[in-house]
Order: sequence, then C-alpha cells, then structure tokens
Amino acid sequence: MRFALNRKRFRDLSEQEVLALAISSEEDDARIYRGYAESLRTEYPQSAAVFDGMAAEEDDHRKRLIDLHEVRFGPTIPLIRREHVSGYYARRPVWLVENLGLDRIRAEAAAMEQDAERFYLAAAARTSDAQTRKLLGDLAAAEAGHQNTAQDLSDQHLDDESLASEDDRARRQFLLTWVQPGLAGLMDGSVSTLAPIFATAFATQDTWTTFLVGLAASVGAGISMGFTEAASDDGQLSGRGSPWKRGFASGIMTTLGGLGHALPYLITDFWTATIIAFAVVFIELWAIAWIQNKYMDTPFFRAAFQVVIGGALVFAAGVLIGSG
Repeated sequence: MRFALNRKRFRDLSEQEVLALAISSEEDDARIYRGYAESLRTEYPQSAAVFDGMAAEEDDHRKRLIDLHEVRFGPTIPLIRREHVSGYYARRPVWLVENLGLDRIRAEAAAMEQDAERFYLAAAARTSDAQTRKLLGDLAAAEAGHQNTAQDLSDQHLDDESLASEDDRARRQFLLTWVQPGLAGLMDGSVSTLAPIFATAFATQDTWTTFLVGLAASVGAGISMGFTEAASDDGQLSGRGSPWKRGFASGIMTTLGGLGHALPYLITDFWTATIIAFAVVFIELWAIAWIQNKYMDTPFFRAAFQVVIGGALVFAAGVLIGSG
C-alpha cells in the first residue's frame, strides 16, 4: 500500500518524465521480445526471427526518443519506470508467458503493442511542444502499425508450411507436457482410489471415516504421481518438456480425480453420499473418455469402453471387499 501511495500519477508527470518513461518502456519491450525470441529459438526458429525483428523496431523507437530528449532536456535521462507510475500498464514476466505456449506469446505481443499505442496517444495529448507531440504521435501510429509490421515479419520468416509446422509442434508439445501427464493422473486418481474409498464406505458406513480415507488416498496418490512423473524423465531426450510442469499436471489431476468421489462423503447421510459419489464416478469416467477422444484421437466409444470397464472392475472390487 505504501509503495502504491508513493507512485506518481501519469497526469502529474513533466514532459521530461514522460519522455523518460517512454524510453524505459521501449527498452523493456525490446528486452521482452528478445526474451521471447530466445525461448522460442530452438523449437520455433521462424517465430524467434519475428520477435528479433520486433525487438529491433523497439530499439529504433528508443533511439529516436533519446535523441529528442537530448535536444530538449540534455543527455541526463531521469530514472522513471512503469512501476513508478500509478495506473500505468504492467508487463507480465517472460517466464510466466513463455510457459503458456506459442499462441499465448503471440497474443501477449499484440496486447503489448495496444498498450504502447494508448500510452503514446495519452502522452502526445499532454505535451505542448510541437516536435515532441509529432514524435509521440508518430510512435503511437508505429505501435498501431506493429500489427502490420509483425505480419510483414511473419510473411518474411513464416511461410504457410513453416507456420503450420510450428503450430503443429506447439500442439504436440502441449499434449506431451500437459495433457498426457494430466490425463494419466486423472485416470489414476479416479480409478485407483475407487477401491479404498468404497471399501471403507461399505465396511464402516461412516461418512467421515470414508472421507478421511478418500482424502488421504487422493493426496497421497497425487504426491506420488507428481514426483514419479517429474523424476522419470527430464524431457531432454524425449522432448516431453519440463519435468516440473509434467509433475504438476499429473499430481494435481490425480488428486482431483480422487477427491471427486471422496467429497460427497462430507454429507452425513451414508446412502445420499454414496449415490452422489456414484454419479461423480460416472462423470469422471466419461470425462476421461472425452479427453482421450478430443486430445489423443482415441475413438470415443473405445475410450469409454476401456475406462468404464476398468473403473467398474475396481469399483466392484472395493464394494465386495468392503461388504465382506
């Protein structure tokens, strides 16, 4: 709160401070684009070249702003950055966006250009110097035109075949890093916890005890699956991506798969809780079949047959053991 109160409002900035803010923002944006380029260079070299070109454009904007600052205010540029200005647009960390894939990076770049355009329009409206106003207006138009610049760079570096290849590679990486481990975790959590949960339910008919067993089984299975996935393959040779991402996806989905039919046992009435748990199990198994069909190209009815039969066998084993 104290940091927010110490920020300057944009309308209180002097013209020199506005120029300094624009210079630091252009520098930041160029570094962000270069960060995107480096993160993409190995797997998506054509897209990396696009972001290299956009970084060069930002460098040119920064140079023009510095030249104007030297003419009007001298060589000493005040230190003012976007975090010093209240309400000024923020940039997401490169590491956060790059983890979300190629399409997300492209969308973030488009949003960056829109933010910069709005800033230059607002800054131009506040200056009375004709030369400064002209440059800021030109930069606003340049940022607006960056969509065309990006398209020109894309046309230069990304032909239809290269673009299709990169998009296919990005989809495959998403499947290998997130969908496949998450699906394996959901299947394990949904199916493997059926036996202990329903065995406890029918053996004790105590909903609270059943919930505790289900919670323990779900969390334990999630931790186990997460660490197993992360430790089994570092992704360097297989190309399956970061082990920590895969471990996170597998562990979280395993836990959720087990908790789905454990949570109904927070209801105190045994048969009400059990009927709801049956319904949740049915939904979980069909969700697994749908994911297999949508993302893994498994025929829906074959996926449903495999999952439902497997789940039914484990469920029956749990009921029989608990009833015995």
